[in-house]
Amino acid sequence: MSTALDAGLDGPERRLYWAVADCLTIVRNELTHLVRQPANIAWQLGFPIVSVLLFVYVFGSAMDVGGGADYKDYALPGMFAMTMAFGFMNTAMMVAIGKEKGVMDRFRSMPMAPSAVVSGRGVSDVIGACLDLVVLAVIALAVGWRPDGSLLEALSAFALLILLRFALIWIGVFLGLLVPSQEAAGNLFAVAFPFGMISSVFTPPSMMPDWLGAIAMWNPVSSTANAIRDLFGNPVPGGGSWIEGHALLMAVVWPVVITLVFLPLAVRKYQNLSR
Repeated sequence: MSTALDAGLDGPERRLYWAVADCLTIVRNELTHLVRQPANIAWQLGFPIVSVLLFVYVFGSAMDVGGGADYKDYALPGMFAMTMAFGFMNTAMMVAIGKEKGVMDRFRSMPMAPSAVVSGRGVSDVIGACLDLVVLAVIALAVGWRPDGSLLEALSAFALLILLRFALIWIGVFLGLLVPSQEAAGNLFAVAFPFGMISSVFTPPSMMPDWLGAIAMWNPVSSTANAIRDLFGNPVPGGGSWIEGHALLMAVVWPVVITLVFLPLAVRKYQNLSR
Protein backbone atom coordinates (compact mmCIF):
# COMPACT_ATOMS: atom_id res chain seq x y z
CA MET A 1 0.00 0.00 0.00
CA SER A 2 2.78 2.43 0.89
CA THR A 3 4.45 1.81 -2.48
CA ALA A 4 1.22 2.70 -4.25
CA LEU A 5 0.72 5.80 -2.16
CA ASP A 6 4.18 7.23 -2.80
CA ALA A 7 4.46 6.08 -6.41
CA GLY A 8 3.60 9.53 -7.71
CA LEU A 9 5.95 11.35 -5.35
CA ASP A 10 9.45 12.49 -6.17
CA GLY A 11 12.25 14.46 -4.57
CA PRO A 12 11.43 16.32 -1.34
CA GLU A 13 7.82 15.07 -1.33
CA ARG A 14 9.00 11.46 -1.34
CA ARG A 15 11.49 12.09 1.49
CA LEU A 16 8.81 13.84 3.53
CA TYR A 17 6.38 10.97 2.95
CA TRP A 18 8.85 8.38 4.19
CA ALA A 19 9.95 10.57 7.11
CA VAL A 20 6.33 10.67 8.33
CA ALA A 21 5.70 6.98 7.56
CA ASP A 22 8.87 5.86 9.37
CA CYS A 23 8.04 8.14 12.31
CA LEU A 24 4.61 6.51 12.67
CA THR A 25 6.25 3.08 12.53
CA ILE A 26 8.47 4.01 15.47
CA VAL A 27 5.45 5.42 17.34
CA ARG A 28 3.60 2.11 16.94
CA ASN A 29 6.69 0.23 18.12
CA GLU A 30 7.11 2.45 21.20
CA LEU A 31 3.43 2.25 22.20
CA THR A 32 3.40 -1.53 21.74
CA HIS A 33 6.51 -1.77 23.90
CA LEU A 34 4.86 0.40 26.57
CA VAL A 35 1.70 -1.72 26.66
CA ARG A 36 3.82 -4.83 27.18
CA GLN A 37 5.47 -3.26 30.23
CA PRO A 38 2.63 -2.59 32.69
CA ALA A 39 5.11 -1.56 35.40
CA ASN A 40 6.01 1.53 33.37
CA ILE A 41 2.34 2.41 32.95
CA ALA A 42 1.76 1.95 36.69
CA TRP A 43 4.67 4.29 37.47
CA GLN A 44 3.46 6.95 35.03
CA LEU A 45 -0.07 6.85 36.44
CA GLY A 46 0.98 6.40 40.07
CA PHE A 47 3.35 9.35 40.25
CA PRO A 48 0.59 12.01 39.87
CA ILE A 49 -1.55 10.26 42.49
CA VAL A 50 1.27 10.14 45.04
CA SER A 51 2.16 13.77 44.28
CA VAL A 52 -1.38 14.96 45.01
CA LEU A 53 -1.61 12.98 48.25
CA LEU A 54 1.80 14.14 49.43
CA PHE A 55 1.76 17.84 48.62
CA VAL A 56 -1.93 18.61 49.03
CA TYR A 57 -2.92 16.45 51.99
CA VAL A 58 0.38 15.93 53.84
CA PHE A 59 2.07 19.33 53.37
CA GLY A 60 -0.85 21.43 52.17
CA SER A 61 -2.22 22.40 55.59
CA ALA A 62 1.13 23.90 56.56
CA MET A 63 1.65 25.89 53.35
CA ASP A 64 0.82 29.57 52.85
CA VAL A 65 1.38 31.23 49.47
CA GLY A 66 0.05 34.62 50.51
CA GLY A 67 -3.02 36.60 49.54
CA GLY A 68 -5.34 34.24 51.37
CA ALA A 69 -5.12 31.80 48.45
CA ASP A 70 -6.14 28.18 48.90
CA TYR A 71 -2.94 26.16 48.63
CA LYS A 72 -4.72 23.39 46.74
CA ASP A 73 -5.69 25.81 43.97
CA TYR A 74 -2.11 27.04 43.81
CA ALA A 75 -0.36 23.67 43.99
CA LEU A 76 -2.38 21.52 41.60
CA PRO A 77 -1.61 23.54 38.46
CA GLY A 78 2.00 23.48 39.61
CA MET A 79 1.83 19.69 39.78
CA PHE A 80 0.62 19.61 36.19
CA ALA A 81 3.75 21.53 35.18
CA MET A 82 6.03 19.44 37.41
CA THR A 83 4.71 16.19 35.93
CA MET A 84 5.46 17.48 32.43
CA ALA A 85 8.92 18.65 33.54
CA PHE A 86 9.91 15.34 35.16
CA GLY A 87 8.75 13.45 32.06
CA PHE A 88 12.05 13.98 30.27
CA MET A 89 13.59 11.51 32.72
CA ASN A 90 11.40 8.73 31.30
CA THR A 91 12.44 9.77 27.81
CA ALA A 92 16.14 9.68 28.67
CA MET A 93 15.79 6.29 30.37
CA MET A 94 13.93 4.67 27.46
CA VAL A 95 16.39 6.05 24.92
CA ALA A 96 19.36 4.86 26.99
CA ILE A 97 17.84 1.37 27.29
CA GLY A 98 17.20 1.22 23.54
CA LYS A 99 20.76 2.28 22.82
CA GLU A 100 22.30 -0.17 25.30
CA LYS A 101 20.27 -3.11 23.97
CA GLY A 102 21.27 -2.38 20.38
CA VAL A 103 17.82 -1.28 19.24
CA MET A 104 19.23 2.01 17.97
CA ASP A 105 21.89 0.21 15.94
CA ARG A 106 19.28 -2.02 14.33
CA PHE A 107 17.19 1.00 13.39
CA ARG A 108 20.23 2.77 11.97
CA SER A 109 21.02 -0.25 9.79
CA MET A 110 17.57 -0.05 8.18
CA PRO A 111 16.63 2.15 5.21
CA MET A 112 14.78 4.63 7.40
CA ALA A 113 14.54 8.41 7.48
CA PRO A 114 17.40 9.72 9.71
CA SER A 115 14.96 11.66 11.88
CA ALA A 116 12.38 8.87 12.29
CA VAL A 117 13.67 7.34 15.52
CA VAL A 118 13.99 10.68 17.28
CA SER A 119 10.69 12.10 15.98
CA GLY A 120 8.88 8.82 16.70
CA ARG A 121 10.15 8.89 20.28
CA GLY A 122 8.86 12.45 20.56
CA VAL A 123 5.37 11.68 19.26
CA SER A 124 4.96 8.60 21.46
CA ASP A 125 6.08 10.60 24.51
CA VAL A 126 3.54 13.34 23.75
CA ILE A 127 0.82 10.68 23.66
CA GLY A 128 2.02 9.39 27.02
CA ALA A 129 2.06 12.96 28.40
CA CYS A 130 -1.57 13.43 27.34
CA LEU A 131 -2.47 10.29 29.28
CA ASP A 132 -0.60 11.63 32.34
CA LEU A 133 -2.51 14.91 32.15
CA VAL A 134 -5.87 13.17 31.85
CA VAL A 135 -5.14 11.10 34.97
CA LEU A 136 -3.84 14.10 36.90
CA ALA A 137 -6.81 16.27 35.90
CA VAL A 138 -9.27 13.60 37.03
CA ILE A 139 -7.47 13.31 40.38
CA ALA A 140 -7.42 17.10 40.79
CA LEU A 141 -11.15 17.33 40.11
CA ALA A 142 -11.78 14.49 42.55
CA VAL A 143 -10.03 16.33 45.39
CA GLY A 144 -11.99 19.52 44.78
CA TRP A 145 -9.85 21.58 42.38
CA ARG A 146 -11.82 23.49 39.75
CA PRO A 147 -10.65 25.72 36.90
CA ASP A 148 -12.46 29.07 37.11
CA GLY A 149 -11.60 30.21 33.60
CA SER A 150 -13.45 29.48 30.36
CA LEU A 151 -13.25 26.18 28.49
CA LEU A 152 -11.04 27.80 25.85
CA GLU A 153 -8.67 29.07 28.54
CA ALA A 154 -8.54 25.64 30.18
CA LEU A 155 -7.74 23.97 26.85
CA SER A 156 -5.06 26.60 26.21
CA ALA A 157 -3.53 25.79 29.59
CA PHE A 158 -3.32 22.10 28.76
CA ALA A 159 -1.84 22.99 25.35
CA LEU A 160 0.93 24.95 27.12
CA LEU A 161 1.65 21.92 29.30
CA ILE A 162 1.97 19.68 26.25
CA LEU A 163 4.19 22.30 24.60
CA LEU A 164 6.53 22.23 27.60
CA ARG A 165 6.63 18.43 27.57
CA PHE A 166 7.26 18.42 23.81
CA ALA A 167 10.24 20.73 24.24
CA LEU A 168 11.74 18.77 27.13
CA ILE A 169 11.46 15.53 25.14
CA TRP A 170 14.44 16.61 23.06
CA ILE A 171 16.53 17.22 26.16
CA GLY A 172 15.61 13.70 27.28
CA VAL A 173 16.47 12.18 23.90
CA PHE A 174 19.78 14.03 23.77
CA LEU A 175 20.76 13.03 27.31
CA GLY A 176 19.63 9.44 26.72
CA LEU A 177 21.92 9.23 23.69
CA LEU A 178 24.73 11.00 25.55
CA VAL A 179 24.95 8.82 28.68
CA PRO A 180 26.85 5.52 28.41
CA SER A 181 24.26 3.26 30.11
CA GLN A 182 20.77 3.08 31.58
CA GLU A 183 22.29 3.22 35.08
CA ALA A 184 23.85 6.56 34.18
CA ALA A 185 20.49 7.69 32.81
CA GLY A 186 18.95 6.93 36.20
CA ASN A 187 21.44 9.32 37.79
CA LEU A 188 19.96 12.15 35.73
CA PHE A 189 17.31 12.43 38.44
CA ALA A 190 19.86 14.65 40.19
CA VAL A 191 19.29 17.10 37.31
CA ALA A 192 15.53 16.66 37.03
CA PHE A 193 14.77 17.12 40.71
CA PRO A 194 16.09 20.69 41.15
CA PHE A 195 14.80 21.61 37.69
CA GLY A 196 11.26 20.78 38.76
CA MET A 197 11.43 21.80 42.40
CA ILE A 198 13.35 25.11 42.25
CA SER A 199 10.43 26.83 40.60
CA SER A 200 7.03 28.30 41.40
CA VAL A 201 5.46 24.83 41.41
CA PHE A 202 4.91 24.69 45.18
CA THR A 203 6.03 28.09 46.49
CA PRO A 204 6.06 31.61 44.99
CA PRO A 205 9.66 32.67 44.24
CA SER A 206 8.98 35.93 46.11
CA MET A 207 8.88 33.89 49.34
CA MET A 208 12.30 32.34 48.70
CA PRO A 209 15.73 33.86 49.42
CA ASP A 210 16.52 36.47 46.75
CA TRP A 211 19.18 34.44 44.93
CA LEU A 212 17.09 31.27 44.90
CA GLY A 213 13.93 33.17 43.96
CA ALA A 214 15.70 34.66 40.94
CA ILE A 215 16.64 31.17 39.73
CA ALA A 216 13.11 29.91 40.32
CA MET A 217 11.51 32.85 38.48
CA TRP A 218 13.58 32.24 35.35
CA ASN A 219 12.96 28.49 35.37
CA PRO A 220 10.86 27.54 32.30
CA VAL A 221 8.68 25.38 34.55
CA SER A 222 7.73 28.48 36.56
CA SER A 223 6.60 30.35 33.44
CA THR A 224 4.35 27.48 32.41
CA ALA A 225 3.02 26.97 35.96
CA ASN A 226 2.17 30.66 36.37
CA ALA A 227 0.66 30.90 32.88
CA ILE A 228 -1.69 27.97 33.40
CA ARG A 229 -2.69 29.24 36.85
CA ASP A 230 -3.77 32.46 35.17
CA LEU A 231 -5.64 30.58 32.43
CA PHE A 232 -7.30 28.27 34.95
CA GLY A 233 -8.35 31.30 37.03
CA ASN A 234 -6.33 30.09 40.01
CA PRO A 235 -4.25 32.36 42.29
CA VAL A 236 -0.89 33.56 41.00
CA PRO A 237 0.88 35.26 43.95
CA GLY A 238 4.04 36.88 42.61
CA GLY A 239 6.71 39.45 43.28
CA GLY A 240 5.93 41.74 40.34
CA SER A 241 9.05 40.88 38.30
CA TRP A 242 9.08 41.12 34.50
CA ILE A 243 9.33 37.37 34.01
CA GLU A 244 6.36 36.75 36.30
CA GLY A 245 4.32 39.49 34.62
CA HIS A 246 4.90 37.92 31.18
CA ALA A 247 4.40 34.28 32.14
CA LEU A 248 2.07 33.53 29.23
CA LEU A 249 4.57 34.88 26.70
CA MET A 250 7.49 33.01 28.27
CA ALA A 251 5.46 29.79 28.50
CA VAL A 252 5.62 29.83 24.70
CA VAL A 253 9.09 31.32 24.23
CA TRP A 254 10.92 28.91 26.56
CA PRO A 255 9.67 25.70 24.85
CA VAL A 256 10.39 27.14 21.40
CA VAL A 257 13.96 28.04 22.39
CA ILE A 258 14.54 24.64 24.03
CA THR A 259 13.22 22.84 20.95
CA LEU A 260 15.33 24.89 18.55
CA VAL A 261 18.45 24.07 20.57
CA PHE A 262 17.96 20.42 21.53
CA LEU A 263 16.00 18.92 18.63
CA PRO A 264 18.91 19.41 16.16
CA LEU A 265 21.35 18.23 18.83
CA ALA A 266 19.31 15.07 19.42
CA VAL A 267 19.04 14.26 15.71
CA ARG A 268 22.76 14.91 15.15
CA LYS A 269 23.73 12.81 18.16
CA TYR A 270 21.60 9.91 16.90
CA GLN A 271 23.11 10.15 13.42
CA ASN A 272 26.63 10.13 14.89
CA LEU A 273 26.17 7.11 17.16
CA SER A 274 29.08 4.62 17.04
CA ARG A 275 31.20 6.94 14.91
